[in-house]
Amino acid sequence: MQGNLPPEAQEKIEELQDLQETAQTVAVQKQETESTLTDSKAALEQLEGIDEGTTMYRQVGELLVETEYDEAESELEEKVDSLEIRLETLEKQEQRVQQQFEKLQEELEGLLGGMGGGPAGPGGPGAGGD
Repeated sequence: MQGNLPPEAQEKIEELQDLQETAQTVAVQKQETESTLTDSKAALEQLEGIDEGTTMYRQVGELLVETEYDEAESELEEKVDSLEIRLETLEKQEQRVQQQFEKLQEELEGLLGGMGGGPAGPGGPGAGGD
C-alpha cells in the first residue's frame, strides 16, 4: 500500500482545484457577458427601425426615464463595444486558465508517475479506502 501523497503532489492537486474553480467562474462570466451582448445588439438593431422623433424611455433602476434617440443609440453602442472587449478578455483568460490547468496536470502526472502509480491508475492497488 502506498502512503500519503508527497507534499508536492498535494500542492499541485490544490492548485488544480483552484484553477477549476477559476475556470468555472470565468465560464459563468463569459456566458452572462455573451447573453447581455446578444440582448444589447438586438436592442440596437431594433433601435435602427424606430423613427428618431419617437418618444423613448430607458430604465434607470426601477424607473423609466424619457431619453433622446441619439442618447439611447450612443449608450447602446458604447455598451456593445464594452461588452465585446469584456468578452475578448474573458476568452483570453479562459485560454490561460486552460493552459495552466494542462501544465499542472502534466506536472502532477509526472510526480505520480515517479511514485510507481503508472498503469494501475485510480482503480489499482491501494484504491478504495476503508
